[in-house]
Amino acid sequence: GKFVANEEVMRQLIANGQIATQYVDFNDNATYDIDLNPNGSTYAVEGITSADGRIFGKMGHSERIGEHVIKNIIGEKDQKIFESGVNYFK
Repeated sequence: GKFVANEEVMRQLIANGQIATQYVDFNDNATYDIDLNPNGSTYAVEGITSADGRIFGKMGHSERIGEHVIKNIIGEKDQKIFESGVNYFK
């Protein structure tokens, strides 16, 4: 999939601080470079939050790191980003 939104929705997300993560280049600039933003997401958005910040939706597969970048691995993976979010709101 790829994140797609019209200009009005993007203005609202930006104004509300809901853009949580973006695909960036090596200088931390949002990018449409296919090697760094593989799905061509609008404004290079990788993840957003709900307006209250309690829900986080993301595109990238954070379990695909290191040698596992291009292959599917069976089983549950260590997803500290989600565990940390749950712990934060406890």
